[in-house]
Amino acid sequence: MISVVILGAGNVAQHLFKAFRSSENVVVKQWYNRHLKPISAFKNELSITDDLSQLSIADVYIIAVSDDAISGLSQRLPFENRLVVHTSGSVSAHQLDKKNRRGVFYPLQTFSKAVDLNFSEVPICLESLTKQDYSLLKALATSISTITKRVNSDQRSALHLAAVFVNNFSNQLYRIAHEITESQGTEFDLLKPLILETARKVQEHSPFMAQTGPAKRNDKRTIKKHLKLLDNEQHKAIYELMTASIQQTHRMTLPKSSQPKTKAR
Repeated sequence: MISVVILGAGNVAQHLFKAFRSSENVVVKQWYNRHLKPISAFKNELSITDDLSQLSIADVYIIAVSDDAISGLSQRLPFENRLVVHTSGSVSAHQLDKKNRRGVFYPLQTFSKAVDLNFSEVPICLESLTKQDYSLLKALATSISTITKRVNSDQRSALHLAAVFVNNFSNQLYRIAHEITESQGTEFDLLKPLILETARKVQEHSPFMAQTGPAKRNDKRTIKKHLKLLDNEQHKAIYELMTASIQQTHRMTLPKSSQPKTKAR
């Protein structure tokens, strides 16, 4: 049985607690947060505390707080030579205080408190400074997920950057699409099967091979029509930029009237 202490109460911490709670091989001994209110609902299930000096002894301490707070919190931990990991995609393991053994336990997924997910399908990227600690983190990860991967800091940073593109940026494009459909009184929901099919397609084909649309086929008439329909200048700029990117990828040329405008230097 692997014992864990969770530090933090954000989206990642909440989902990790639920996943560990469902595992037969993990016990969450304690949950720390600087304010008890966000975790008070769980006080009958485990020990909760807002006092770092009262932290229990555990196999792994998981810091699941904002990136800016990771280093400072690790420095305030009142013990040495225990395994402390964080859950960030972009923070180096070396930013954890070196008085403890250090590592990373990065679940590569988008987390919202109100949205349940199947944690067994969440890839967990692992990093440690010793083989022994990696074995422990591997065992912890496989207790809640079927997808684990050892990555170094550079690889994890690249994955986090790529995740911003496929998740944060794509969600912003969904928001723009929602605004466009609402402006004409039609339903965004009609696009949801297309969204699902686009995501399904890249499970079987590379994004390069899966690309379709007017930019790829160099449909100048449709591109011009779309640009004319866009009243929002920011949306138009995004359309032009994305179209130019697709055209460049597939070695085609935009019509001159649709070329992204660049400022003279």
